[in-house]
Amino acid sequence: MKEVNKSLYTPELEHDSCGIGCVANIDGSKTNAIIQDAIDMLENMEHRGGTGADPETGDGAGIMIQNPHDFLAEECSKLDFILPEFGHYGVGMLFFPTIKSVREECRAVLEKFAAELGFKVIGYRKVPVDPNVPGSGAKKVEPIIEQVFLSHSEATFDDLERKLFVLRNYSTHFIGHNVSGNNGDFYIPSLSYKVMIYKGQLRTDQLRPYYYDLQNDKLTSALALVHSRFSTNTFPNWKLAQPFRYIAHNGEINTIRGNVTKMKSKEAIMKSSLFTDDELEKLLPVTDPEHSDSANLDALVEMLTVSGRSLPHVMM
Repeated sequence: MKEVNKSLYTPELEHDSCGIGCVANIDGSKTNAIIQDAIDMLENMEHRGGTGADPETGDGAGIMIQNPHDFLAEECSKLDFILPEFGHYGVGMLFFPTIKSVREECRAVLEKFAAELGFKVIGYRKVPVDPNVPGSGAKKVEPIIEQVFLSHSEATFDDLERKLFVLRNYSTHFIGHNVSGNNGDFYIPSLSYKVMIYKGQLRTDQLRPYYYDLQNDKLTSALALVHSRFSTNTFPNWKLAQPFRYIAHNGEINTIRGNVTKMKSKEAIMKSSLFTDDELEKLLPVTDPEHSDSANLDALVEMLTVSGRSLPHVMM
């Protein structure tokens, strides 16, 4: 009698996606084992990751997990502020410049725009890291990494996600063009009520020892997406490590200028029932010629998904 395949895995549809992996509990239950299994998988893909002349400086590695609400609530209580219920706040991972005056100007702009869009800053948390882990090349450009927690006076869940999307684009664009001394160092790896991203210019075996959170057994998720980067048509840096906000992707599209130009031509006719005209204006530009193929693909995937399409529809 032929054995019936009871899993979602179909060997005939196997494809090679070197450097990318995902682990998930399909019943939605959150465990620390999912995160540790994903990092184990990531470390076993070190052969795919690139390094510079200094073999300790990786091209980039990272992990995306679901918002670990219980863990964050406990950590924030130690800092004397209380998080609202899940879905009623957003958490952002922030890469700040190391120069204090520039960092505080970036923070001031972020808080100003947050207030303008109806957000309240609940508090900040400095993400604990081991500064001895990155190689010498990565260490020279290592950012200050913090988490910011934001609530909104009117929005929750998907409405909140859209407003966080606007805030991230709006503040990143303004700071990138107007804060002197920033030099592109300010970056928001993730700003969401749903997910968080831990990443950096690291080798795969450096991610877990670098971020102490990833060593904490109270950190839980029902899914984990990992990526090991081999930089090709862009130089390695902290913000181009993956995963991005929606995808982990091996680039090699090599049409950055064409894709960015084509998207720019569409921006003039963009309309949405979910974003006001003012919010749409704050989102532009969607893509960036200074970013990698994968980063620009992710930006468009995110734009279409938060605009109301399903992720499978967007990927088609």
